[in-house]
Amino acid sequence: MRRFINHNNQDQEASVDITPMLDVVFIMLIFFIVTATFVKLSGIEVDPPKASTAVVQEKANILIAIDENNKIWINRREVDFRALRPNIERLHAENPKGSVVIQADKMSRNETLIKVMDASRRAGVYDIALAASN
Repeated sequence: MRRFINHNNQDQEASVDITPMLDVVFIMLIFFIVTATFVKLSGIEVDPPKASTAVVQEKANILIAIDENNKIWINRREVDFRALRPNIERLHAENPKGSVVIQADKMSRNETLIKVMDASRRAGVYDIALAASN
């Protein structure tokens, strides 16, 4: 009796299972999304005053900008002074360990700056910093 052995290698293709690699990639993606720190911006460009002793504020989560026309901005929207305190209270409730950073334009009035600081303190936030450039 004669035996036929199939030596056709076309039927036996080598394949690589990439499912474990995709699992690892998705797990790493989720890890980086969860641990990423997102930069918050006040929404407008201000020209802060210069200070040679300026330091970086680490835990700033409430950024308030005052432009040269004394308009107050939070999260890219103009905020009326009467709505400032509730906005600060809401943002502070989201991150109680954060602080307020006021980015006042060097041409803005001190009166507006003091009003923003008072509103922050009335909202229960006493950790207030003023933005400056080196």
